[in-house]
Amino acid sequence: MGRLLIPGPLPERILFAEPLRRRMRVRFGGTWIVDSEDVVLLHEPGRYPVAYFLREDVGPGVLEQAEHTTHHRDLGRTSWFTVRAGDQSKQRAAWQHVDLPDYAEDLKDRVAFAWRAMDAFFEEDERIVGHAADAYHRIDIRSTSRHLIVRNGDHTVADSKRPVVLYESGFAPRWYVPRDDVDGAALAPGKGQTFCPYKGLASYYDIGDAKRAAWSYENAWDGVRRISGMVSFEPDEIEVLLDGVRLRMEPGQNVVSHGVDRNLDLDEARDPGT
Repeated sequence: MGRLLIPGPLPERILFAEPLRRRMRVRFGGTWIVDSEDVVLLHEPGRYPVAYFLREDVGPGVLEQAEHTTHHRDLGRTSWFTVRAGDQSKQRAAWQHVDLPDYAEDLKDRVAFAWRAMDAFFEEDERIVGHAADAYHRIDIRSTSRHLIVRNGDHTVADSKRPVVLYESGFAPRWYVPRDDVDGAALAPGKGQTFCPYKGLASYYDIGDAKRAAWSYENAWDGVRRISGMVSFEPDEIEVLLDGVRLRMEPGQNVVSHGVDRNLDLDEARDPGT
């Protein structure tokens, strides 16, 4: 949400590639098809980070050249592969940019794998869920004694002087309230769940006629364990006051739960494995 203090305009699109500096492995067909400490992470506008592996680090017989090719607007012609291992195969499950411009040589002789087409991705022995981990995505949780009140008309849904605030890269602050400070009778289970690769699985609540006006990570992942079971409220659906000032929706507060480069479902979050 910030801006660069430079005199001229930036190009419309900027791609950023950097060494991951972590061992990364890919599992498919019940076997490890890649095990590499030489991984390049590509950041591209409008997409999640993508890991690129050296072809030489991919197991023999894993990649089968397909006739299908596409054209990347910045990186040129892209060849696609069928991925095979054991008795399993997936068409168009990996790709390589084969006509790279000089400025993109960091990706030369490297291949990427479609996240949802693989069984799993790991950093060392821990599974990475959702997409390649973004080193620039940070979450900080802070305790506060500020007074947070949530109202539905004349009814007070929550009243707390001990909420916590969650700061997440690229998003507006979110305020979470302990369950003891929430009128549980006002929360009716809402429709659907969503999955955050950094926090886990979120369940939703309706408050009166306000649909999905609140949510909770009942079993938040280790990095954000402090918010497990706490409740946060959507300020465009319900009245939320912080120190007497009503909160409003801010840029970066809406979340798109389904990414453009993966079919994001909840299976990974329910059973991420080890």
